[in-house]
Amino acid sequence: MDIDFQKRLLETFKVETKEHLTAISACLIDLEKAVEVEKRPAIIEAIFREAHSLKGAARAVNMAGIESLSHALEGVLAAFKRRTCIPSPALFDLLHQAVDTVDRLLPLLEAGRDATANAAVRKLVLILGKVASGFPPPDNEERDDGSEAKSHEFVGKAAAEAYTGLQNAAPGQRADDEAGSAARLQGASPDTVRVSTEKLESLFNQAEELLTVKLAAAQRAAELAELSSDMALWEKEWRKLRPLLRGMRKARQSPAGPAFAGKDAGRLEKLLDFFDCNHACIKKLGNKMQGVAKTAANDRHTLDGMVDTLLDEMKGALMLPIATIFEPLPKVARDLARARGKEAELVVAGGAVECDKRILEEIKDPLIHLIRNCVDHGIENPEERKLKGKPTRGKISVTATLIDSHRMEICINDDGAGIDIARLPEMAAKCGLLTRDEAERLEKDEQLAFIFTSGFSTHPMIDDISGRGLGLAIVREKAVKLGGTVTVTTDPRAGTTFRLLLPLTLATFRGVIVRVGEQPFIFPAPRVERVARIARSAVKSVENRETVELTGAVLSFVQLADLLELTRQEKKGKEPDFVQLLVLENEGKRIAIGVDEVLGEEEILVKSLGSQLTRVRNVAGATVLGTGKVVPILHTGDLLKSAVKGAATVVGAIREREDAETARKSVLIVEDSITARTLLKNILETAGYETLSAVDGLDALALIRMEEIDLVVSDVDMPRMNGFDLTSRIRASHEFADLPVVLVTSLDAREDRERGIEAGANAYIVKSSFDQSNLLDVIKRLI
Repeated sequence: MDIDFQKRLLETFKVETKEHLTAISACLIDLEKAVEVEKRPAIIEAIFREAHSLKGAARAVNMAGIESLSHALEGVLAAFKRRTCIPSPALFDLLHQAVDTVDRLLPLLEAGRDATANAAVRKLVLILGKVASGFPPPDNEERDDGSEAKSHEFVGKAAAEAYTGLQNAAPGQRADDEAGSAARLQGASPDTVRVSTEKLESLFNQAEELLTVKLAAAQRAAELAELSSDMALWEKEWRKLRPLLRGMRKARQSPAGPAFAGKDAGRLEKLLDFFDCNHACIKKLGNKMQGVAKTAANDRHTLDGMVDTLLDEMKGALMLPIATIFEPLPKVARDLARARGKEAELVVAGGAVECDKRILEEIKDPLIHLIRNCVDHGIENPEERKLKGKPTRGKISVTATLIDSHRMEICINDDGAGIDIARLPEMAAKCGLLTRDEAERLEKDEQLAFIFTSGFSTHPMIDDISGRGLGLAIVREKAVKLGGTVTVTTDPRAGTTFRLLLPLTLATFRGVIVRVGEQPFIFPAPRVERVARIARSAVKSVENRETVELTGAVLSFVQLADLLELTRQEKKGKEPDFVQLLVLENEGKRIAIGVDEVLGEEEILVKSLGSQLTRVRNVAGATVLGTGKVVPILHTGDLLKSAVKGAATVVGAIREREDAETARKSVLIVEDSITARTLLKNILETAGYETLSAVDGLDALALIRMEEIDLVVSDVDMPRMNGFDLTSRIRASHEFADLPVVLVTSLDAREDRERGIEAGANAYIVKSSFDQSNLLDVIKRLI
């Protein structure tokens, strides 16, 4: 590997690891403080995902020690999720110690030392594995036997060796290195300066706040222009009255005699003089108003240009080429392909596209998950590709493209086997997310979109890389959080393509302002396909649902007031003959939403709802208009879900039914070693399973025919009949073909894993890492 590239990769990994560790530590503290039981699952899920992403990043840079610790953390968190591990102060101490240990391992990157050589790391991984398997956590005295000191000593020695190596270098070389370091700190040239991204982000946030000032200035200028227009109308009316006033003055001086006499004449004279004075005063005010309005308009144009230029410059300062996150991807694809016995190359394009640094940081993990998905699920084995007439080396391409000035698209494509859509309903039912009947009733697009559901996986076997159903769920979650979308298309001959449509910046975007009753709302302009006005008679009712036809397509129609559960105001008089609507598009779904009025489009500065309102259905945030009014920004995805009712409740009801099931499941343990058999029996019975035992494959087949067995946990190397043959016999049987089989073995070669897949095993767990595995989580997922 190129040395400079490796340094950049390790620097990126260190920054990413710090972020994951900070998030895990904060969530652990929140979990320990959480009194309400219903809040814990969300916190545990957040920690689980951070640990999962950290493990993948560590694998990419070959940090085996951090990878093993992250995997062990996953095991404990999985035990939390299935409630087989009870939170306690000792357990939280252990988890925080694991996080601190990962932090202390980071200096090993510069020293080039292998963290797995650290006895403290190995012991900590072992303890975490035991806790995940059901053993109580040790107290501080049992855990702290000098290993922590040894860990500090190990890290200290590594840093000391790196420093000593530098000091022992030749004087000229050391001077060059020091000069190079100084040059890097000061910048590549005297015209540049190094500024921390935190400071830049702070300046950028303040610059974005000027957008509110810009909108307010535009509003004031519009109000002054309106006042000036009112003054012009007054002048127009005054001109109509001036002939009448002149007539009254002439009548007063007529030779025939005045029309008014005495006090009336004096009053009339005063009234006419007041009109003349009033006209002169108002005209003077009107002229001043015109001047102020013109000056305000000029100031607004100047401020607009200054704010827009400042924002563009600040965006440019924080914009980075997307190549910065593309660099590690080829190595990720190569390493995973080698581990799977496949051949794959990854080609990147569009690396010059620049994007907000904050967005790049958020999409690193989703891209890695998608690449792993392409290698593990898409690219076939060389022999299979050869039979299909394809090159033995699979190809994965990652391309970034600018869609417009506000959006970009990242396309991840592989030339593999594609997704077998026909199998998706069966897999959804097997994962317990839907019943078979409910899954088969889903439309083709809905079935394909189901791959993004948490817990859904098409991998034939659960192992340390795939099968848990987390990767694509993380991709979708991140895309939605950034205000983007992710879609997938597949072809058995051409492979699979994932498309991530993302904004280039986070805080500002164009918004369409609408009104419902007296309340304005804002739709993100990228989600608004079109704005239209149609005749009320064009709204048809089909199967008790309103629809409209636009450009040859029939779309569901719903009033925004109904979606937001607002009380409709009764309109006096006849209803208008036309209906104003917006066509929204999100993840390939379209719907027409009726509003009372479309007010216009302008640039919007997004404001969060604060910690008190972390998640409000149908609302993504808020903004402040130039008038000072706070207006909600609507969440397009939530609106579509609210319009298509019932889809989410089906899954929820099914999961509630699953949680309500209290029947104990029966697990058959097939193991010739009495020690391993006793350990597995203890773990499973502690978790609430009933267990039966068999000493080899033939003994197991006899028990399967006589007893009610829900799952088989089997060793591979056994007398008379091994685990591979046992699995094949179970799959060949019509009566027990669907019985889940988990192989627990010391054979960790790729060929053995492939043989397990061919035999029909549902999961493959290596004994050498058994203490840090998610055995109970795998079993629960399968039954």
